[in-house]
Parts: sequence; structure tokens; C-alpha cells
Amino acid sequence: MYLHSVGKWQSRAATSHPTAEDYTVDIEISFENASFLEPIKAYLNKLSFPIAENSTGQTTDILSMVVTTVCRPAGTEAWCSCEEGYRWGLERCLHNLTCQGHDSLISGHHCNCLKQLPPKGPFCQLKGAVTLRMSVRLNVDFPEDLKNSSSALYRSYKTDLELAFFQGYSTLSGFKSVTITGFRAGSVIVDYEVTAVSPSPELMHRANEQILQSISQAYRMDYNSFQAFTSNETKLTAIPEVIFEGDTVTVLCENEIFSSNVSWYHVERHMDIQNSSKFSVYTVLLNNITSVSNLTIRNATQDDTGEYICKLTLDIFEYEARKKINVNSMGISANKEMKVMCDNNSVPLECCSEKTGNWSSIEWKQQGGVHIHGTPETDLESGCSKYTIIADVTQCPSGSSGTKVIYTCEFVSVHGARGSENIEVTFTPVGDNSNHTKEVQEFVKNVMETSTVQSTTWSSLKTSKAQEQQANLTITPDPISVSEGQNFSIRCISDMSNYDEVYWNTSAGIKIYKRFYTTRRYPDRAESVLTVKTSTREWNGTYHCIFRYKNSYSIATKDVTVHPLPLESNIMIDPLEVTVPCKGSYSFKCCIKEDEDYKVTFQMDSFFFPAAKEVNEKQVCYKYKYHFITDSVSFCPRNIEMFCHFTNAANNSVRSPSMKLNLIPGKNFTCQDPAIGVGGPGKVIQKLCQFSNVPSIPGSPIGGVITYQCEGSQWMVKRNDCISAEINGLLYLAKALIKSPSQDEKLPTYLHNLSISTGKVEQEISVSTGNLRAIISILDLLSAVPTQVNSEMMTHVLSTVNVILGNPTLSTWKILQQQQTNESSRLLDSVERFTRALQSGDGNILPISQTNVQMRGIVIKTGYSKNYNESFVFSEKDLWGSVVIDESQLESLQPDSTIITVAFPTLKTILAQNAQAKHFARSLVMTTTVSYHLTTPFKISMTFKNSNPSGGVPRCVFWNFNLADGTGGWDSDGCYVKEVKGDIVACACDHLTSFSILMSPDSPDPGSLLKILLDIISYIGLGFSILSLAACLVVEAVVWKSVTKNRTSYMRHICIVNIAASLLVADTWFIVAAAIHDHHYPLNETACVAATFFIHFFYLSVFFWMLTLGLMLFYRLVFILHDASKSNQKAIAFFLGYGCPLIISVITVGATQPQDVYTRKNACWLNWEDTKALLAFIIPALIIVVVNMTITVVVITKILRPSVGDKPNKQEKSSLFQISKSIGVLTPLLGLTWGFGLATVFQGSNAVFHIVFTLLNAFQGLFILLFGCLWDQKVQEALLNKFSLSRWSSQHSKSTSLGSTTPVFSMSSPISRRFNNLFGKTGTYNVSTPETTSSSLENSSSAYSLLN
Repeated sequence: MYLHSVGKWQSRAATSHPTAEDYTVDIEISFENASFLEPIKAYLNKLSFPIAENSTGQTTDILSMVVTTVCRPAGTEAWCSCEEGYRWGLERCLHNLTCQGHDSLISGHHCNCLKQLPPKGPFCQLKGAVTLRMSVRLNVDFPEDLKNSSSALYRSYKTDLELAFFQGYSTLSGFKSVTITGFRAGSVIVDYEVTAVSPSPELMHRANEQILQSISQAYRMDYNSFQAFTSNETKLTAIPEVIFEGDTVTVLCENEIFSSNVSWYHVERHMDIQNSSKFSVYTVLLNNITSVSNLTIRNATQDDTGEYICKLTLDIFEYEARKKINVNSMGISANKEMKVMCDNNSVPLECCSEKTGNWSSIEWKQQGGVHIHGTPETDLESGCSKYTIIADVTQCPSGSSGTKVIYTCEFVSVHGARGSENIEVTFTPVGDNSNHTKEVQEFVKNVMETSTVQSTTWSSLKTSKAQEQQANLTITPDPISVSEGQNFSIRCISDMSNYDEVYWNTSAGIKIYKRFYTTRRYPDRAESVLTVKTSTREWNGTYHCIFRYKNSYSIATKDVTVHPLPLESNIMIDPLEVTVPCKGSYSFKCCIKEDEDYKVTFQMDSFFFPAAKEVNEKQVCYKYKYHFITDSVSFCPRNIEMFCHFTNAANNSVRSPSMKLNLIPGKNFTCQDPAIGVGGPGKVIQKLCQFSNVPSIPGSPIGGVITYQCEGSQWMVKRNDCISAEINGLLYLAKALIKSPSQDEKLPTYLHNLSISTGKVEQEISVSTGNLRAIISILDLLSAVPTQVNSEMMTHVLSTVNVILGNPTLSTWKILQQQQTNESSRLLDSVERFTRALQSGDGNILPISQTNVQMRGIVIKTGYSKNYNESFVFSEKDLWGSVVIDESQLESLQPDSTIITVAFPTLKTILAQNAQAKHFARSLVMTTTVSYHLTTPFKISMTFKNSNPSGGVPRCVFWNFNLADGTGGWDSDGCYVKEVKGDIVACACDHLTSFSILMSPDSPDPGSLLKILLDIISYIGLGFSILSLAACLVVEAVVWKSVTKNRTSYMRHICIVNIAASLLVADTWFIVAAAIHDHHYPLNETACVAATFFIHFFYLSVFFWMLTLGLMLFYRLVFILHDASKSNQKAIAFFLGYGCPLIISVITVGATQPQDVYTRKNACWLNWEDTKALLAFIIPALIIVVVNMTITVVVITKILRPSVGDKPNKQEKSSLFQISKSIGVLTPLLGLTWGFGLATVFQGSNAVFHIVFTLLNAFQGLFILLFGCLWDQKVQEALLNKFSLSRWSSQHSKSTSLGSTTPVFSMSSPISRRFNNLFGKTGTYNVSTPETTSSSLENSSSAYSLLN
């Protein structure tokens, strides 16, 4: 332990005229026991100064003793820190390592701690002197003489107080002076200034205590009223310097005072600034010495102009700084009106900003009757942009004179401000202004700023024809200098429209891949534009634009400079996201592959920090160690985003993805790891594999992401998607290749290397989802590159596919499919793209046979007169298949077209595994493609060996890449089963893609006896149902007046009529849907959707009218004293009966039809497999069944267990049972019907469910006629009266008037008698007793009327 202190002595000789001399003495104290430090510091703090010493005739006063530097052991190092009021000199900080790390020093700042004691030079130095504006209150009445500085009282106060202040503040380090500046009322407020080195609060309190001891008690000085103000140490800056309306403004308040108690104030608004949507304030403490407060003003306006005050408070000190901010309007100057002749000459439009700003871009837009685009040329430094347009006669034809287009130039500042100016351009066709055509042309030629490259002509040595006329080419004039990742384009214009070929070459003679350029022909010229959206360093060089017409070549040349800069996707960051405790530090890291001369900084909000470089063989990493002190409650918890910026020599920069640091309070965490962070149970963290503990070869970084989860007290690997170093390198090269100008040249070599590498690392691929996904991504990327693939390249592709489809890899495929369901679909799509690009130079397609993939194909020559017939046999897998295309289909193909078929024995098990449990059939997947796009149906026949013939009914399907939001799935549209013989399934389809077969165990075979039986039952039952429902409606019409004499009876029959009508319409639509249905051809889609919608709607209406019936019964029995009007009841009933079904039906079709998953593929009914849309019918229906059954139970319970005071007789019980009979019978029947219907949807449903569902569904109309209509006693009576059966009717009426409740079937048979007894019928006459009250009669009558 080492301690350094400074002592101040004042020595005088013992003479009559003493002369005082001041000395400063350094004292160094060393001790081994660190516990001695605090007692020594406490002892020095307790000393009262000055201390007088008298020896050898000299009088010495010890004025102060202050500890400046303390060095403590820290491992193998000694950390030397400065005490309050002291700091290391800037030179020491720059040449020595600070305790927080050498990269944490803020440029231009002093530091507080060094990792070693400097061998030479001073210790910690006093901070610079500051002038403190201070005040203190005297608790005495304010005399008026203190306002007069020349009064005796003023001078007396000033002398006494300055003496006391001097005795107290002279003990401060670096003390220079103390001066009273005035007095104010409020008792007596003394204002004074103290000049000294910035003291700590502790030293200031000691000095104030010394003042109280020195001053007379008569002044009654209040110790708690001391205040200090300073502005010397606060630095206030605003970013940007020039502020425009709309900018996001950042005001930084920096102070070398370690406190986060900072407040902001807007002077003009007289407003304390708080966090809001407009303002954001937060304060951070850096390196133990600096407080930085950040005020963010979003979308600045003129109202934000004014003076801002930043005030930091620490104990009695207040540090204040002010900053004036001006928000400017963005002025843009431009020629607002222009006239342009459509004569194919260039005309520049210009606009400039009136104020210099930091612009990020200047964008041009247009709006008008014609679209004439131009070429922008922008100089952001000068704030000007030029937009050159060229209009020809085709763009503004004759008769369109005066067409106006508004061109808008919009300035966008780096900080978010936007401003624009419009230029109105009037276009005039050449023919409409012939008098001025030549004049305008001459003028435009004089101002045209282009560079014309003299064409070079190559003449053919083999022709004797005259040399063809040369074309003059004009190419983009400005030099092209970009950085990697940026875009550029080169425009090459020929003054002749005739050409046979246009292409671009590199200086090495390599042709540029065609997808990088476009060519257009105009009446008087031709144009080719080379466009590169993402440039790489491979684009650095010279490019030739070549127009060929017969044997004449015209060439224009352009140089392109591409400066190195890493792409954002190639910057590897650590951490992705991490959670750490609120106290300590964390290191951020950004790594790239190449070691280039980049300037790298780390950004946190608006703060930028320098990075430390670390080179590790093939990888270069940049680091920054961030320290955080979180004693302040406002700082923790906190989420921090960090970015690293790479800036190249061209001053272009790229920003990495964000690194997220979550600071949380606390000490005890379930899981802790220095690299992974902290977290509680179940917490999930991801890291790039190269920054984890996954083993790898030095210098060969692995790829991918590893996921950890907190389990128990440890971080456990939840998911390992790491990519081995070799495969990661291939993936990196593949991403670079697709951006290369010579990708066609490089692709064959790359595919060769890929097949070799995958063979070498087959074991690693078979156990790693990361490696498997990487290979699939490589094939997916490369399949988009080639326009032509030869047999050798295809062999390498299929060799790679063979490895990843091998049996050892299938278990890894299962894991991969659980994580991301479209990887197998991506693989299949990649293979199809390669096969479509396959071409043969000699007219023959060489067959390729691997263990897990085979390929066959032909080239269609002129006059080809054979069927396409290819067979595939995989003896090890016991699978085979064949493909046949009729000769008549081949005649429609263009000559030299290729037909390729690829067969896979194992791909079936990994395509859409979530569906395999329901539809598994072990068979081949065969994909057939043609080398160009087909626009008409193309019939193909296939034969499959089915290894599981007993698994159900086979279906012919193809892989539809568009299903399930692009994930892909099996689809049967356009395919059907031609024949099934044992384990052989013959299929036919009217299009090409990847085909296979599925088994459908949930539906009967279309040709089976069961299916025929179900069809017969359905049609006969539906016939009975429709006739029954029609009869029900006729009966209701006949007896309507007789049975609707009171309100509840009226509403009850309203419900029965609508139930019958809805079911009648639904059954009619059901027959329409059956007529539309076809197993062998695509459905009439529009008619099918309409039929499904109406079936869904009207079936739902049946259930909701049943619900209405139940709710009305419940209402009449429970709310006895409440009586709603007929119109209200009717409105509610119709809303429930038709409004709710309509809402459900519309939502269902609106949510599913846009994705074409509303109906089933081969039936006009709600989809189940893709969207479970059928639940939109099943769930409401079953809920209504439960509700109605509950109402029935409540009614029966109320009858059997009457409330206190109620004395129900036999008639009441009988009547209430009668009321609930329709609900008790119809609701279970309807619910049971669709309960069996739901059972048929699930896997493995028995044939019994199909039969029962068909029977119940077909005879629902008959049930409603019997139980909802004819079983009603009043309906029976009305019918009998209507048909003049007077004798029976009068007798029956007489018995009824005596209280008879004989049921309609009571005299028929024992079976019907038992059935009626189920609903409270006894088959006997019951006469009401005289004790029956009017209320009970009324209640019974109302409830009865509801269903009768």
C-alpha cells in the first residue's frame, strides 16, 4: 500500500518584521497492511488547521495536509487513483494504461486511475481553479444600509465576513481568493465568490464549519443555507450545428463531476424539460470521473428555438451551462417552371439548398401525365443536385402539347429533416413547335454535359462486304467511385437503333452475367444500362459496353473504382444480446475476415468510442470495453444498444447490426457466465458460435448461432445451429459469388468444390442442423445464378443432394423440420431450378444415378415422334416409379427443349412431416420439368410403387410451393388417380412439378360400396328432408292465425318457421355443391366458394334460431315479471338468427379466401387441413347445443324443485315439460349430427361415424317436421279444426277446457306412451284444482305458448 499527501507550510523568522514564505511538501507513506489507509485518512481529516510549530527560532504554521494519491494492489498490478479534487495529468493518461482499460479514455479528458505509478514526474495534480458563486443566509433582519456599499455597516459586514471566509476557505486546495459581491434581502443573503481548485463536498463542509467557528454569533449564520454555483466545468454542445425543422437534435452536457442529478430547462418556454414524446433526457456516468447528460429534441420546430440550461446538482454545488439553439427553416432554390422540347436532347433540372447542411441524400420524384425519368447528379457537400431528363417523341406524342410534369427535389438531412421544392416542366412534342425545333436543338447541344467515347470498329477479315456504318456511343460521363455494398449504374447510349447483340465485358474479356444489364431499343437510338445493386471489390476495374451490328463493333469504356468496405451481413458481432448486473463492465466485439485499413468506432446513442484492433490470422476483431456505474436509480435497469462503424478511405461507412446490453439490478442470479451473461430460469440467450465455447480450428471461424437456456443453475445448450469451418467458408464464398460480375465463369468450379467438400464432411452434416441448413442455403443461392447448366455441373449438384438425403441425415432432417418447416421445400425448389437450366451440347442428357437420387431426361428435336417414358428403380429402398408423357404433348414444345425427371426415394419422409401421420405413403417423389415456361395444360402420367397399400385410399398429389404462406404443402389440384392395382398406383396430372401419392384413411374410397351407400343415403335423405321442410312451412302457413294469438306463441312459431326455412335453403345449396363436386378435375372455384358460404351461413342460422328459441324459454321462466314488446323480441331474434351467422361467415371467408384456403381442395365445404376453417361452424354449433341443453336442465330443475312458497300441481309440471320438449329433442339431434360430423374429420375415424353422420344430416328436415311442428298440440287442434273434424275436435276441446293434457300420441301404442312419458306425459286426464292461483296459471300458459 502506498499513500502520497501534500502538506502546506508557512515559515516566518522570529524578528520584528517577519517575512512569511509558503512551502508545499510531498509526503510518501508506504505500509503493508491496507487496513491502515482509512485510519490515516480519518486522522488527517480531523486535524484543525493552521497548526503552529516553533523550533530553532522559526515559526511554522501547517496550513493543510491533503491526501492526493493512493496506490492499491490489484492482482499483479498496482492501481493508483486520485482523491477528490485531484487528477492525473493528461500526458500521464495518454501514455499509461488506465484502470478501466486503455480504450476507455475519452479524447481530451483527464483520467482518475492508472494501472501503475508513473516512474517519473508528479503525482495526482490539483484540478484547475474555478470561481464558485456562493451564498449563505444570516438569520437577522435586513438593514437598509446594506444596499449602500459605501455605508459603514456595509464595510463592517464585508470585513468581518471576508475574514471568516478567508480563515475557512484558505484550507481548500488551490485557494486563491474570496470576495463578497453584495447583500440581498430575505433575512440577509450574502453573495460571495471563492476561487480555488474545485473542492469536494466534504472539504467544503469542513471549510464552512471553520467559518462558523470564526464568525461572531451575532451574525446568526445558517449552516444549512450554504450554496455554490459554477459554470466553469460544464461543457454544452449541440448536434447538429445547423439545425433544420424536422431534425432530431442532441444537446450534450458534459461535466467532470461524478453525479447523475442533472436537470434541463428551456428559458423561453419557462419549462422544466421531462421525458416525453418530444424530449428525451438521460444521464450516464463515464470512467468514474465524468457526467454526460443527453437531451434529445425530436422533430425540431421553430418553437424549440431558444436558450437551454443544463444544471447538475451535487450536495451544495450547482453546476450550470447555457446553450442557445436556433431552428432554421429549410430554404431550397430552384427554377420553378421550365419548358422542354421532346427532341431526344438532355435538359438539366437543378435545385440547391440556401443553407449549408449535413445532407444524407437529395431525392427526385415526379408526378404527372407522362413518366420521363432522368439521371440524378448530386453533390451533398455543396447542397446541389442536377436531374438530367431526355424526352423523345415516343414519350410525348403529337397532340399532347402542354403536358405538365411536377419534378420534386427533396433534401434529407442526416438528422431527419426533410424539405422539398417543385419544378413544373411543360413538355412539347416536336411536331407542335416546328418553328423552334432547330433553335431548341442547338441550344440543348451547347449545354449538354456528356462525354462521347469515340467508337472503335472491328472489321471481319472473312467478309468482302463493305464495312457497316459505325454507331457512336455515349456513356455515363461522371467518374464512378463507390464502396462495397453501394450501388452504381452505367448508361451506354447508341445513336443508332439497329443492333444484333449488346453485351458488357470486363477488361479481361469476361462477359458480364446478363441479369446485371438491360437493353432497350428506341426509334432513333438504343440504350443499355449496367446496374449493380450491391457492389463488391470484384467490380473494381474497366468495363466495355459493346454494340454489335453484323460485323461492326462499337465499344465504349468506363472505369469503376470500388473501395473495400465490409458488408453489414459479414460483420460478426458479440454479443447479439446479453443481460448483465448493473455494476461492472462488458466488452463488445465486431469481427470481419479481411484486414483492411478501416477506422472503427463504437456508437452508443450519440456517443462514439475508439476501438482496439486485434488480428487473429484470417480474422480481424475490434473491441470496446464499456464501463457502467449504476448507483443512480435512474440508470438501472436500462437497455443499451451498441453499434460498430467501419469507415474506409473514401469516407464511406457501414454500421453493424445492433448489440443489445440489458442492465438489471440485483446480485443473486440463477445462471451466471462471464460470456453468456446472467438470467433466471427459462431465460434464452443466443450467441454467434464463433464467440461461444464450441471447439473450432484456430484461424478458421465457424458460423451459425447457438442458443442457451437457463436450466437449474447452469446455461445449457438448447439448440446448436453451428456451421463447421469448412462449410461456413463455402457459404461465405457462395454469398460472394452471387454478387460477382463473372458468376457464370466461377459456378462450375464452385459446384465441383462443393460436391467434394460435402463428401468429406458427410458425418458432420448428418449430425448438425446448422451444417445441413447451410448446404441447403448454398444450393438455394446458386440455383438462381445459372442460365445454363451442363451435365458435369448437374452431376456435382446431385452428388451434393445425395449426401444430404442419405439415411444417416434423416434424423437431423426431423429436427430441422421442427425448427423451420420449409427447408425441404427450398431443397426441392433448388433442384427444380437447376434441372430447368440443364442443357446438352450434343443433344443427349446423360442419366445420373446415385443412392438417393436419380435423373433421366431427353432433348426434344424437330420431328421427335416417341413418348417420353422414363423409369426409376431403387432396389435398396424397394421403390420404383415411372413417368410417361404422350407424343402429342411433346409436339407442342419448342425444338431443343429439355424434359428432365429427378426421382428421390427419401425426400418423401422429410417433406411436410407434420402431415405424414395422416397421409403417409412410402413412395418416390418424382419431379419433372421443361426448360421453358409452359402456359397451357401439359398432361403427364405417372406410376408409383406404394409400400403401404393398406394405409388407406391413395391420392395423387404434387408439391405446391405456394401453400402455407410459402412454406409449401401437398396439393391435389389437377391430379387424380387413374387406377389402383395392389401396390401400384397410376396417376394423371395436367401440369408439371414434383409428384407423389398420399393415403387418405379419413374418407371412403370413391368407388367403394361404402361411398356408394353414403351417396344413396344422402340424396334420398335430402329429398325427404326438403319435402318435410316444405311441408312444415305449409303447415305453419295454414295454422298461423290459430297458433299465434299471444306474444310468446307468436315468437315461438317465428323461430320454427325460420329454422325450417334456413335448413331448406341449406339443403338446397348442399345439392348444388354436390353437383359442382368432381374428383377428377379442378372445381369451379367461384361457384364452389359461393356454395360453401351459403351452406355455412344457413346451417349456422339453424343453430342460432335454436339458440333464440332456448333463450326465449329461459327468459319467460326466469324473468317472470318482465315483459318485452313484440317488436323488441322480434328484432333481437332476427339479429341472433341471421346477424350472428352472417358475421361469422363473412369473417371466415374474408380471412381464408385471399389465401385460397377457404374451401377444401376436392369438396365444396369449409377447409380443415390447412386452416381449420370448419371450426367456424363446429364451435358455435356445439356451444349452442350445450347452452340449450343447460336451459332444458334448468327448466326441469325449477319444476322439480320449486322455490319457497310455490306449490306446483301436476298440470304445471306437465305443462312445463311440454314447453321444453322441442328444445330437448331437436337440439340433441342437431348437435349429435354435427358431433358425428366432427368425428369424421379426425384421423382414423370409423366408417360407422360416416354412416351415422350421413343419416342424421340427411333426415334433419324430417325431425323438424315431426318434433318442431306436428308434435305441437295446438297445431294438431288447428289442423283438425281446419279440416272440419268437428266431433273429435269439440270433444277434445271440451276435455282441454277441463284441464286435459293428453298428448297426441298418448292413445296410440305402448312405445309412443313411453316416449311421451319421457317428457312428463302420463297418458291420463288431469283436471286442475281450485287452489291453482292466477299467477301460476299465467306462468304455465306463457311458457307453454313459447313452444306450442
